This record gives sequence, C-alpha cells and structure tokens, in this order.
Amino acid sequence: MSRKRITLPSLTRRQAMALPAAAGAVGLMGGRSRAQSATPVKGGRMVLASRHGSTTDTTDPGTLTNAYQGLLALAFSNTLTEILPDGSVGPVLAESWDSTDGKTWRFQLRKGVTFHDGRTMKAEDVVTSINHHRRKESTSFIKPVAEQFTEVKADGDTAVIIVLQSANADLPAILNTEAFTIYPAKGDRMDWESKNGTGGYILKEHQPGIRAYLERNPNYFRDDRAFASEVELLCIQDSSARMNALLSGEVQAIDEVDLKTVDMLKTQPNITLDRVQSSLHYTFPMRTDMAPFDNVDVRLALKHAIDREDLMQKILYGYGTLGNDTPIGPSYTYWAKDIPQRTYDPDKAKFHLKKAGMENLKVDLSTSEAAFVGATDAAVLYAEHARRAGIEINVVREAGDAYWDNVWMKKPFVACYWGGYPTEGEMFAIGYTKGAAWNDTYWSTPRFEELRVAALGELDPEKRRAMYAEMQQILHDDGGALVFAFADFVMARNQTIAHGPLSTEGPFDGSRAAERWWVVS
Repeated sequence: MSRKRITLPSLTRRQAMALPAAAGAVGLMGGRSRAQSATPVKGGRMVLASRHGSTTDTTDPGTLTNAYQGLLALAFSNTLTEILPDGSVGPVLAESWDSTDGKTWRFQLRKGVTFHDGRTMKAEDVVTSINHHRRKESTSFIKPVAEQFTEVKADGDTAVIIVLQSANADLPAILNTEAFTIYPAKGDRMDWESKNGTGGYILKEHQPGIRAYLERNPNYFRDDRAFASEVELLCIQDSSARMNALLSGEVQAIDEVDLKTVDMLKTQPNITLDRVQSSLHYTFPMRTDMAPFDNVDVRLALKHAIDREDLMQKILYGYGTLGNDTPIGPSYTYWAKDIPQRTYDPDKAKFHLKKAGMENLKVDLSTSEAAFVGATDAAVLYAEHARRAGIEINVVREAGDAYWDNVWMKKPFVACYWGGYPTEGEMFAIGYTKGAAWNDTYWSTPRFEELRVAALGELDPEKRRAMYAEMQQILHDDGGALVFAFADFVMARNQTIAHGPLSTEGPFDGSRAAERWWVVS
C-alpha cells in the first residue's frame, strides 16, 4: 500500500491567525513594520532581554520550565520540526515525514548535519534524545507526551521510526517543542550536559538566570537562519529595568512589555511594538489534593468571585481575551466557544460556599512578578473582588528568584502563566494528565483521561471536536485551574532589529528569535 501524508487538521487555525498576527505587529505603530519589509542581513551582535530565567535553570531539555530556557535551547540546538508563522509544520533536522495510519511515523533526517564538535548527526542521536523523556526514572515535563511513543528506533543512519500507542495526526507539530531538541548519543543516553547542539549558534558562556553568550556556528546547515555573528541573551525580570535597557540601547529587544508603558513606548521614535494574539494564559491554579481546594464548590466559588473584565482592563489593558477556566482559547482549532463565559457573580460564589459549609473562607494566594507581569496587582484586585463574596484572600508576595522551584506546585494557591502548546492534546497531556510533572492543580478524573487518550487517536475532526469540547466543559465545571485571561504577546525592539512574520507560538517568535531575527544598521 502506498504511503500518504497524514494531514494536521489542528494546525489550520494558525493559518487563519497569520494575518492578525502580522497586523498586530504593525498596528501599534500605525504603519507597516520596517521589520516585515526588511531583507535579512548577516553579521552584527544581537542582544535580547527576557523577563524569564532563574539561577536554578539547566539546559536539560526535560526541565525547560521557562521561556528563557526555550529561547536559549533553540539558539544552540534544533528540533526535528518547527511550526512556521503561517501555522504549517516545517522541516528542521527532519527533512520529511510520513505515515499511512497516524500511528507509525517515519522521519527522514537531513543529511550532512553536524554537531558543534564536528560529529555527524545520526539516527541514534535522535533516538536517544527522544528516549531521554521516556525512561522510567525520567521527570521530564514532556514525559506525558513521550509516553505515547511505544517504540522509537533508527532506520539506518538517516531515518527514525516512531510508533505510537494510537494514531495521532499532531505528532510532527508536537516534535516542534523545545523539549525535543537533539543532542549526541553517549552510550544509550543523551549528552545534553555537553551543550553540543546542531543549532545556528554555539554556546560559549552560560550564567543561569543572568546571561548567555553565543557565536554563530560556521558550519550551520541553514543559510536562511542564524544571521547575527553574536547573540547575547539576558535575564531581566524587572519590567522597568528591562524597558530602560531597551531605551538606553543596552539591549535591542525585550519580551512581555509592561502594558502600562505601551502608550509611552509608542511615542519613542526608534521603538517598534509587536503585538501577537496567542495561547499564553494567566491562571491561579488550586491544588485539588489539598484542603479546601479539594472541594469542588470551593473551587467554583473562587471562580465566580473574580472579575475577569476588571483584570482584563487593569492588568492587560485590553491586550487579550477573557479566560473561561480551561487552557484552550480562541486561538485553538477545537476551542469550545459555546461554553458560556463565566462572569463575576458574588452571590453565586456565596451559594457555593454555603454548599461547601465554608461561608467564611480564608485562603492564602502566593504571587510574584515572576509568574507574569502584573501578577501581584492581579492578586490584590482579585482579593478585592472576592471580599464581596465573603472570601478573604491573603496575598502573599513571594521572592521572584526560584519562584518556579519553591512556590509553584508547592503551595496550594498561586499565580502562574502557561505559554500554551501547538495542539490541544499536548496542552492537556502536559498540564492536566494524572501524574504529569506539570499538573499544577493535581487534578484528574477518569472521564477526562479517557477522552484525552481517545481524542489523540481520533482522525475525524468533528468527532475530535466533540471530545475536546467535553473535556473543556469538564475542566470548566470541575477543574482546579482558574484561567482568567489569554494575553497577547507584546514585545518591543529598537531600529537595529528586524524580523519577518511572527509566530503565535510564544514570545520572541516562538522562542526562535535568535535564528529568525537579524541585525540592521
């Protein structure tokens, strides 16, 4: 039987989003962005500053817990595929892929690719890199996704076969994730510690939570990427310091602009603002394995006790979309738009508290600007909203450094952000699967898990839509994540940085700015 390419229906939404993304990148400036009309230029030094990063960061692909780590990883290493700005899946280390049934996939590897030490990349390197996340002892955040791989094997030196538990048309898109970057095999293990990637830049210095310095790989297999001679990536968590670094010329581009400063930045003649609709969402996750959040009525009371419209205007300044307590928003193909938007309703919150027998609820809410820009203000506003429902929220201001290690998933009620993932299945697997390393609500139900597994293997788009709609309804009604907003990506750069159409997959062009952007004089 002849092979045929399995289509990827869940990616069509990005094609529809391509125009809004491009328009968003120019709309804040009132004219066509110079970046989108510029021709790539080689050479120069690129300096980017991210709000993310921690002194506890590593380059282990299984522990890339923040956007800075992803930005760095994709500067010096590569994935098999990438999601392009138009939403299609493009080749990187794999030059092609095919499947006859959506269950067994063959990836043909690009020939002539070398690691930074000169070794030729082979299929065994890809196999050990993927298996890094499949090992029994693995604590990788992507393990819930990798566990669907029943077999990963080399087909000679230049092809890899991946066999899945059940059909999944999204596999090529999933392999775009920075966790699936490829490193040399060292025995039967992946040698990520060497930082010996195949990427457009060679990592020369790395001070976790502070900076990374890279130089262009002279043997890079792509001529259409990695234009700068040098790249420096800085961690600047404080939004004011990050903006001042941009205005002073210390850095050329920053992510996650403090939205209070947008109007001021618009007046700066040498600054361009880029706005992109995204799957980035802000949450207040509740640990459902701990009291009082193990009571669904307490969770519902807290969901009704927040004024999402107020937060949208005061925290996001209108740059986003209201959340509805699921991680799937308007940018996804299978967004369940028919679920009624949850609104601020103190009386309904009181009803649920009474039902739970907790009419004088008092809870701590841990927050930090490390969670997202404006997280502390959002928590304070939430506390004001909840007071009308008889709920006392004590806002605990946590230290930003190591917030993700010491607060998130440790304390029972916290502020958090999720960058989102290319597909609904990947988002659910990483953040909502029982036992998943990043299931920050510790929530699960048998029906949700049954649907999650079935939806991955369902190739009929309408049947899949119905499954994902039911999953979103379950989360909306029972889950522990209070998802109050989807935020647009708003970035800023000076006149020395240019780029093409922007990805909707995350800040800094889906974390691929180091190789997609270029320096202009």
